[in-house]
This record gives sequence, structure tokens and C-alpha cells, in this order.
Amino acid sequence: MDIFLLTIIGINVLVSFKGFNDMAFFRKYEFHVGSVKAGEQIRILTSGFLHVDIMHLAFNMLTLYFFAPVVSHTLGNMYFLYIYFGSLVAGNLLTLYLHKDDYYYRAVGASGAVTGIIYSSILLYPEMTLALYFFIPIPGYLFGIGYLLYSIYGMRAKNDNIGHTAHFGGAIAGYLMTLLKDPSMLVTNTKMVILLTIPILLLFYLYKNNKL
Repeated sequence: MDIFLLTIIGINVLVSFKGFNDMAFFRKYEFHVGSVKAGEQIRILTSGFLHVDIMHLAFNMLTLYFFAPVVSHTLGNMYFLYIYFGSLVAGNLLTLYLHKDDYYYRAVGASGAVTGIIYSSILLYPEMTLALYFFIPIPGYLFGIGYLLYSIYGMRAKNDNIGHTAHFGGAIAGYLMTLLKDPSMLVTNTKMVILLTIPILLLFYLYKNNKL
């Protein structure tokens, strides 16, 4: 396993377990609109290493484990880090924008960063196939789109502390940063470039029409 990926997973695990066992620590570093607007911008970064529970942590880290090598091996370790942290920050900035008037809104999770990596890897290798539940083959792009559609459901349900909104900011960042690195995909992979915009456009349609 790549040392960069291993380090990121390790930090997520250590910080998340600290948060599981120390609620004061969790509250201090989670994403909280009121606190961020009061000057605690560090939460935009730190909240991306906290998780609601072990299942939330495991799902994000397992997804990262499968998709990250595609990005790091194709674009290099440094650009992988750029996309990871760029998507993490972009996810929380979009969350801040969409929830700017909800001072009590809270969220945690690496989902924004992970979604950015998912979108990047799908753009790079649209033909990739994943094993859903370890034995059901599914095209990578269907997983990515389904992941964001599930995020829309989570945003509308508002029944957990997971940063579903951050998924979209992360997806947009991963999408744009990958195209910036290799703009030829606009020509060589036009169909996938267009297809991956569908859930992103759906999000903004729902937001504009007050359906979130």
C-alpha cells in the first residue's frame, strides 16, 4: 500500500477513534456553521478526519482504499494529495455556503475528500469495474453516480450527522482538478465527462427550487 494512502487512512482512524471516546474533542473539531463563521475555520479541515461511528469510518476508508491507487498511480502522489485535500476543503466550503443561515448545522466525515477521489478515478478509468458487496460487478461510474444520489437522499432526510452536502463539493473539486490536469479527457472521454455532471446539476436544481 502506498505510504501516502496509508498515512491518510491512519490519521482518519486515529482522529476518529479519539472522537468516538472524547465528545469534547469531537465537538471542538467537527464542522459547525456557527463556529466556523465565528472564526474557527480550522474545523473546515479537521472535521474531515472525524466520523460518526465505526461503520461510517470503515465505509469511507474502504472506498478510499479501492479508488485512491488509481489516482496516485496515474497522476502521482502529490496530485493525489492535492485532490484529496482540495476536495475535503471544497466539500466543506460548499456545505458552508448551502447552510450559511443554519448556525446549528453540524457534520463530520472524509466523504468530501473520498468523493473527489472517486470522481477523479472514474474520469481517468471510466471502464473500471467494482465488486459491490465483494462479488457483484458494477461499473465504477454507476457507483460514483449512485453515491451522490444517495447523498441527495441523506441531505433531504437530515436524519444523521454525516456531511452529505460535502460529497458534492468534493465531487466538483475532484472532477475539475482532474480535468485541469488532463483536459484532453474533454475530447477523449466526452461521454463520461457529461454523465458525471448529472448528479451535480441535480443538486443545484433541487437547491435552487428549495427542495433540499
